[in-house]
This record gives sequence, structure tokens and C-alpha cells, in this order.
Amino acid sequence: MARRRLGALAAVSVFAVLVLGFAVSLAVSIGEISIPVDTAAKAVANRLLGTGFALSRIQEGIIWDYRLSRALVAASAGAALALSGAILQALLRNPLAEPYVLGISAGASTGAVAVMILGFGYGVLTLSTGAFIGAVAAFLLVSLLAAGSGGGADRIILAGVAGSQLFNALTSYIVTTSANAEQARGVMFWLLGSLSGVRWPDVYLAGPVAIGGFLVCLLYARALDAFTFGTDAAAALGIPVVRVRIVLLGLTAVLTATMVSIVGSIGFVGLVIPHAARFVVGPGHGRLLPATAITGAIFMVVADIVSRVIIPQQILPIGVVTALFGAPAFAFILYKARKPV
Repeated sequence: MARRRLGALAAVSVFAVLVLGFAVSLAVSIGEISIPVDTAAKAVANRLLGTGFALSRIQEGIIWDYRLSRALVAASAGAALALSGAILQALLRNPLAEPYVLGISAGASTGAVAVMILGFGYGVLTLSTGAFIGAVAAFLLVSLLAAGSGGGADRIILAGVAGSQLFNALTSYIVTTSANAEQARGVMFWLLGSLSGVRWPDVYLAGPVAIGGFLVCLLYARALDAFTFGTDAAAALGIPVVRVRIVLLGLTAVLTATMVSIVGSIGFVGLVIPHAARFVVGPGHGRLLPATAITGAIFMVVADIVSRVIIPQQILPIGVVTALFGAPAFAFILYKARKPV
């Protein structure tokens, strides 16, 4: 029985990876200029393997320099944000917990706006660096507020709400008082999430962070299982509650801050994807975490494709697409999970 279960799990894992690969190949092929999948594969082979396929320089540039890097960052961001949601839902024992409940997204927005509009660190700090600094500052503030008020799960959520409101207010104040019309439009597009400026240096940051975060999550899968029954139950099972909570909350902050600094604020991924994966593989985090990561990656790649093709000659902010799909999906999940009266 155990061998059959392992075989089924391996088959599902391979299928999920193939689906992700298929989604990435579509993302590389689909756009204003349609490129056949085999042409895209030849362009990648030319760069990675040194093959000599004769291709148009324009097509090769679009595939390698623009679409492939964009798809890989989308997959990394989707996996990281979904994992962050799964961690928070277990740690805080709250099905509505997601990365932005810690105020990280709001802090990143303020940091990005400070660089973009006020010129803080001009010539030294990039937009992504400013966003990352703002995200870390927001996390530290929320952590201090939560610790000062008792440090319980409910206190962390309340502190996150307070921090989000504070940094959102700061962002609105800066935009209202200091930005011109063009800057305000740029800030609004970034706040809704954008992959337009993504290039290979972003892949080299987002990919290792997402993979490293996933591996750390797997190390704490048993602890997360224990946390779903409460901190007292986790402590009774020998879990070092305080240390695990600090490590995993810090990991969530790093994952979210890194991805938000690259792609902007993207909602619903951390909220919806863990619930969807839980419906398929169950609550055990040994299975849930891999399923959440791969589902989040596929979801973001598909959302990026939709954002580029849904309106001809126009690219929607990817956060709009995730919200359009995520809100109805979450409503459906709530409906399916309702308790009988």
C-alpha cells in the first residue's frame, strides 16, 4: 500500500512538473508576435547548448531576453507567494491569512514610491531595492507591535492590519503631494503588479529565493502539521514553538519582500492557492507544500499569459488578472467548505 501511494505521488509530481513546463512553453510562444513552440525550443537550445539553429535575431531576442525570463520570474513569484500563504495559514491557524497580512506588501509599496517619486537613494537604490527595504521595515514594525502586545497569532494579524494601513497611508500621501500625472500612473501600474520590466538578473534573484524557501519549508513540514492543532499541541510534541515561529515568519517576510520588490503587489495567490492545493492533496504539509508551490507557479504563469492577450495591444497588470480569477475561486472554496447547518 505504501509503495503504491509513493508511486501515485511520484506520478502526480511528474505530471505537475510537465504541466508547469507546458505553461512556460506557452508563455514563451504566445504574445503580440506569435512564435511556434519548436522555434522557442531552438532559441533556448542555441543559448544553453550552443546549437546552431538558424533563427531570426528578433525572434531569438524576444524569446530569450523577454518572454522566458518573464515566465521564470512569474513561476518563482507564484510559488513563493503561495508557500508564504500556506505557512501563515498554519502558523496563525487562520484560513484567511496570506503574505500581505503582515503588512509586507504595503511597506514595499512605500519603499518603491519613495525611490520613484521622492528620489531617495537616487543613483544608488533601484526600485526593487527600495521596495525590499520598505518591506523589511514593515515586517520589523509589525513584529515589534505583535511582540509588544503579547505575540499571539491574533496579535500578529492585528499588528499586520495596523502596519498595512500605516504604510498605505504613507504611500497615498507621497503620491498625492509629490507625484505628477505620469509618476502617479507608473506607481499605480506597479502597485497592481507588473512583469514588464523583468529581465535575467531578476531570475537570478527570484529563482534561488523561491527554491531555497521551498527547501526550508520542507524541513519544517512536521512542525507546520503540529501548529495546525495549536501552539500547546505543538509544544507537547516537542516543537520549539518560539524558534519555529520566528524562522518561518522571517522566511515568509523574505519570500514576500523579494517577490514584491521584483513584480509589485499581487494579491490572492497566497490566499487561494494553498486552499486549492489542500482540496487536492489534503492538509499534511509534506504533500501540501510541494503541491502549493507547483500550483502557485502554474497559476502565475497562466495569469501572465492572460494579462498579455486578453486585451489586444495592451498588457494588463498581473494583479488585476489574479484578482479576477482569485476572487471567484476563493468564493467557490468558501462555498465548498461551508459547514452544514
